[in-house]
Amino acid sequence: MLPRFRLPATFALALACALPLALAAATGAKPESAARTELELKALRSQIERITREASRDALEHDRASRSLRDAEVALGSARSELTRLRAEVADRETQRTRLAQQRAQQQTELARAREALAAQLRAAYMIGQQEPLKLLLNQRDPLAGSRLLNYYQYFGRARADQLERISAALARIDAIDADLGAEQARLTALKSEQQVQLTQAEQARDARQKALATVDQEAQSRSQSLARLKAQQADLEKLLAELSRSLKSTQPPDNVTAFGHLRGALGWPVTGRLVARFGDRRASGVRWDGLLIATERDSPVKAVSAGRVVYADWLPGLGLLVIVDHGEGYLSLYGHNDKLYKAVGEPVSAGEMIAASGDSGGRDQPELYFEIRRDGKPVDPRPWFRQSAP
Repeated sequence: MLPRFRLPATFALALACALPLALAAATGAKPESAARTELELKALRSQIERITREASRDALEHDRASRSLRDAEVALGSARSELTRLRAEVADRETQRTRLAQQRAQQQTELARAREALAAQLRAAYMIGQQEPLKLLLNQRDPLAGSRLLNYYQYFGRARADQLERISAALARIDAIDADLGAEQARLTALKSEQQVQLTQAEQARDARQKALATVDQEAQSRSQSLARLKAQQADLEKLLAELSRSLKSTQPPDNVTAFGHLRGALGWPVTGRLVARFGDRRASGVRWDGLLIATERDSPVKAVSAGRVVYADWLPGLGLLVIVDHGEGYLSLYGHNDKLYKAVGEPVSAGEMIAASGDSGGRDQPELYFEIRRDGKPVDPRPWFRQSAP
């Protein structure tokens, strides 16, 4: 699904409001209970939206160079999404044009066969003779022979009329297909022009991202500057998670969750790829990883490891486009460096459901997914939670 970059807030809010009422109708819950749950969800969404705004504002205030990086990466992600959509539509139109061309070739073959059949009938009529039917009938001494000749003429007349109708129908179908082919070609030409414009915009956004990255690197040239930057980004993340945890404690856990604590050793990996950093590994600047870094292909599906509810979906310095899912029992899972987000705050997710597309946002130099598991705000090693040892 190349879905939009982010779902409209009004849609997500309407969805969050409708779910409790539908659940109440299905389970027989009292209307006042459903209304209370609805109010709780609205209040939670409002709190999370406030936390998101404040976290983004504070993080960008601490790291002004990231502001231009954020704008460039959001624009680049949007351009890539639109380019992907256009390429898919161009492929569909190409397929449609090929199908129409095949239909036209079939109609041309049928037309040729109809013409050959008509020619054969004309040759057969010529072989019977060039005399008019009435003259042949009057010249026949045998009445039965004359009757047979008349029947032959009537047969060939009907056959010729039928073939002529087939030829006319085939010609009409060919004309209609030609018109459709012309329309498809015009649409395809327009799509390719639009695709070229979008490609130019993507290249411009990519150039803007490179400039923003250069600025970020310039401001963190020394080891101490790089360390300070990472610590500031880590502090912003910790603050965001602490605010989210406080808000989530006052609300009911998502309805679709299972006991996350019992899923240790049973989770599927959020993306396919190769582990390049493990929990506890020391980074170049000296800060340790609180999660896993997985090298993958761009636009690889990023899947929720378990059922839950999205509580954050936005850009954050150091992690780029980030999704955080609440699994209940104080457990959160984090998915960073995405290229596109497919879920908005408040939306429920199922285990294995695609929530994002992998990328290099947040300043990475190649597509990677950063993944964390948190319990009560503290990071835990994610590796023992997976069924398989590697993604």
